[in-house]
Amino acid sequence: MRLPTPTLSASALLLLLTSQPTMTRAADPVVGPVNGSLVVVGGGTLSDSIYQEVITRAAGGPIVVIPTADGAPTYDQNAAGASSFRRLGASSVTVLHTYDPKVADTDAFVAPLVNASAVWFGGGRQWRLVDAYAGTKTEKAFQAVLDRGGVIGGSSAGASIQGSFLARGDTATNQILVGDHTVGFGYLRNVAIDQHVLVRGRIFDMFDILKVRPELLGFGCDENTALVVDGDDAHVIGASYCAIYDGGFWAREGSSEKNLPPSNQLFYFLRAGDRYDLAARKVVE
Repeated sequence: MRLPTPTLSASALLLLLTSQPTMTRAADPVVGPVNGSLVVVGGGTLSDSIYQEVITRAAGGPIVVIPTADGAPTYDQNAAGASSFRRLGASSVTVLHTYDPKVADTDAFVAPLVNASAVWFGGGRQWRLVDAYAGTKTEKAFQAVLDRGGVIGGSSAGASIQGSFLARGDTATNQILVGDHTVGFGYLRNVAIDQHVLVRGRIFDMFDILKVRPELLGFGCDENTALVVDGDDAHVIGASYCAIYDGGFWAREGSSEKNLPPSNQLFYFLRAGDRYDLAARKVVE
């Protein structure tokens, strides 16, 4: 005898589905970008390998170079590293610039960013980037590059602008760490970024920020050296060191026998190949 096929009512089916265990995805990054990647460079003359890192991560897509931080009256299409990207094989490189936030808030100005795979911020004074682009369609378009899996990079001022706290953002002098501009573009959250830290003797300067904002994570990369960020995973590339200010200490030879200062005076160095967990605030060994 053939038995009737059992059926479920709509309400029973809904109850069954909602009672099943659900798969949870990995938690979103808490410091780095949810999508895309960052190349945070400490300034100076850059090796081809750093430009190549951006080109590789752009995967052949258009690169938009922003020279605005430099403060020059005008820029040509070779400004702020654009010529280096082309020399190394990038097929589409556009220099995009204005000092006028009204211009930066127009669709016409934003057009080169719509399909960009990479944005590169040149060096100079980081507050100029804020004055020109903060709160405009252009700033939203920068973020959109990351959101669709692209890469944002920058050197010197172009590094500092990537933090949520803007280090050396004072319009009067770059020697004031907590100045009249303190909000960066925030691709790294709860982070302050310094640059040229060894070449210019800036290794202790980050503490000026941490005294007033002790919750921040601080980075200071030297020249021709970069912190490359994917989500909450970061690693160092380049010729020198990045300093880490996380209230802890790490050394290749260990630290158990070292006579260390208080935690609010600590920093340590990472070099090429070293990895760092931004969320856990510790070196990955």
